Amino acid sequence: MTANEIRIIGGKWKRRKLRFHPVTDLRPTLGRVRETMANWLRLDLPEAEVLDLFAGSGALGLEALSRGARHATFVETNKRQAAQLTATLVELDGSGVVVNSSAAEFLHANSAKQWDLIFLDPPFAGHWLGDTLQQLSIASYLKPHGLIYFECQRGQLPDLSAWQVHRQAKAGDTEFGLLAPSTHPSYHRAST
Repeated sequence: MTANEIRIIGGKWKRRKLRFHPVTDLRPTLGRVRETMANWLRLDLPEAEVLDLFAGSGALGLEALSRGARHATFVETNKRQAAQLTATLVELDGSGVVVNSSAAEFLHANSAKQWDLIFLDPPFAGHWLGDTLQQLSIASYLKPHGLIYFECQRGQLPDLSAWQVHRQAKAGDTEFGLLAPSTHPSYHRAST
């Protein structure tokens, strides 16, 4: 596999290689991390509507679609990568849409919309994760029982006091986990 390819780990597109443009700060989620994420969300992915903010290669949203998500919205600020994601969705006949926008602008323009799952894997440099979690905590972007999956550089977790942490793990230089609003109903799903 080349440096600008990802492989879908499971589901209907399992082992499918997909290309993406080499873009500065683009760091596709590792396969083993996507596998852990999918195992955690195995009961949540079927028929879910997902939002992949900071989509980049689209690895998270594409993995969710492959495993049964109903629809994915990919938000990508780089025009070339957004076009590549659109071509990938057409090639796979995937149910999704790609929006060429920043995450903050997209959320501001869609404050009345809700998703079952929101994927947050921003560039490690900067305060993208903390700023986006702050923006998400202001409006109800999640459906009841909705969850946020996040990734950040190891040791760089932002303040998570407004959220319930349901799962958290580390792999390489990455920390990742599942969050829900502090007002989230009890999480009763078995996700070991």
